[in-house]
Amino acid sequence: MSAPYASTVITDNGRKAGSADRSPLLLAGLGAACISASGILVKLADTGPATAAFYRCFLALPVLGVLALLERRRRGPRSLASHVGAWVAGLCLGVDLVLWNHAIAEVGAGIATVLGNLQVLFVTFIAWAVLRERPDRTALAVLPVVLGGVVLVSGLVGTSMNGTHPLAGIGYGVSTSIAYSVFLLVIRRASSGAIAGPLAEATAGAALGAFLLGVAFGGLDLRVAWPSFGWLLLLSLTSQTIGWLLITSSLPRLPAAISALTLLLQPAAAMVLAAIVLSERPSLTQIAGAVVVCGGVVAVARAQPSGGASAPAEPVTGDSPPGTSRAGRWRLPARRREQGTPAADGRWSEG
Repeated sequence: MSAPYASTVITDNGRKAGSADRSPLLLAGLGAACISASGILVKLADTGPATAAFYRCFLALPVLGVLALLERRRRGPRSLASHVGAWVAGLCLGVDLVLWNHAIAEVGAGIATVLGNLQVLFVTFIAWAVLRERPDRTALAVLPVVLGGVVLVSGLVGTSMNGTHPLAGIGYGVSTSIAYSVFLLVIRRASSGAIAGPLAEATAGAALGAFLLGVAFGGLDLRVAWPSFGWLLLLSLTSQTIGWLLITSSLPRLPAAISALTLLLQPAAAMVLAAIVLSERPSLTQIAGAVVVCGGVVAVARAQPSGGASAPAEPVTGDSPPGTSRAGRWRLPARRREQGTPAADGRWSEG
């Protein structure tokens, strides 16, 4: 069985190691840019929180379902744990999407943006404490700086708190960060070896979660007029399909802290899109915040070693297997090679 992602195995086939190692960061950055349009498209659709969350996921299922079937034919069936994990992740995503929209309504977009992006803290420390994945020193140093940039991008500096129920909004915002963090960590493990299948199941779980929350607490309206339906359809294709396919493909190949940090590009990209699409002029403070966020992510990307790993791989020395170069080929530790499981850095052995 070949490795699920050929680019994760460093060989001397003429490709530079640095460019191969940074491709997951590029995919995550492009995915963050795609999902940054979510807020604008939800605003243009002008529907309730539960309605937008449900249709965002429901309308993405046909495309993701076809991709999942094609992937299954090519890769074979996945484990039961992967299926269960994807559905659990999807339910968390459904909670996240609904609570995020409620947070905006209760506390204002600025504070909701900051609270929603606290996921980077939860992901980093949950991965450290539970998964024993120690974050990179550079990522830890850059983390508070980038969060400060998010505060600036949100427009929170120099403005008063908006919204009708600030305490409830803060609760929604923190809850959405926790739900989003669980989603990222679970889908990261469930998508090791597959992309479209886990994402399709997670999206179905998110649609189910949004539907149940909408029925339980109200606000779900399945009758959507065409202009709004068109914006929701575009949301499902750009954010839920293209954006999350890019992000899901990168998650197993990146340390948890760095993947969460890269997703902080989303508010900066959303600010740029709002200026283009909605003619919203950002302040100098917001522009400075976007520069800080982008600069922090670039600094982390440049600081990554050639292997991008928290656990070093073993170089091939002595008698190498046929077709293996001593100079350019790296192997995973023997125990991981025998089990055919991902290393701590997300790279896979050929098992």
